[in-house]
Amino acid sequence: MHLKRGCRVECTCRAEISADSGLHKEHQDPYLPLSDGAGNELCVVCEPVKPGACIYLLFSLFAGPSIVTPPKDIWNVTGAQIYLSCEVIGIPTPVLIWNKIIRGQYGVQRMELLPGDRENLAIQTRGGPEKHEVTGWVLISPLSKEDAGEYECHASNAKGEATASAKIHVVETLHEIALTKDDGAEL
Repeated sequence: MHLKRGCRVECTCRAEISADSGLHKEHQDPYLPLSDGAGNELCVVCEPVKPGACIYLLFSLFAGPSIVTPPKDIWNVTGAQIYLSCEVIGIPTPVLIWNKIIRGQYGVQRMELLPGDRENLAIQTRGGPEKHEVTGWVLISPLSKEDAGEYECHASNAKGEATASAKIHVVETLHEIALTKDDGAEL
C-alpha cells in the first residue's frame, strides 16, 4: 500500500504501512511515530472504524523555525563582559548562527558571520531546553567600542528561516547609560 502525506486510507489494524519514501511500521498504538529514513519525523493517527480496521491519517511533523526568546538590547561600558542569548525551535531542529549586521546609509550593507577573526568574541550553542529547541549565545569580553552594533540570531531548517536581532550599545561611563538607555534594554 502506498500512502501520501495528508491522505486518508482504510486498512486493517495489523497491516504494514509503507510509502514511496520507505516508511514501514506495523500498527501497535493509536499514534504511530514514523521516519522517512532521512531524519524527517512523520506521524500516523489511527481511528477505529470497525473491529479489525482503522483509518490512518498520515501527516508531517515539520515546522519552520520560530524564535522562542529573542536577544535583548544591551548597554554597557568598555571593558565589561556581556552576552546575547537566543532560543529557537523547529522540526527538524534548526541550525542557529550569529551575524553582526553592518548598516550603510541605504540599509543593510553586509552581514559579518560570527565569530569571525575576533579574539574577544565567542559563540556557543546547545540543544534544548526543550526537544527540537536550540539555545545560542554571543559572549564578548572585553567589550570595546568596535563591538557596538546590531547582532542577529538566525535560525534555519528544511522548512524555513527565522531571525531576531538586538543592539549592543557601548558607552564610556555608567552615568551615560542612565541618560540614554531605553526601557527594556539590559545592563
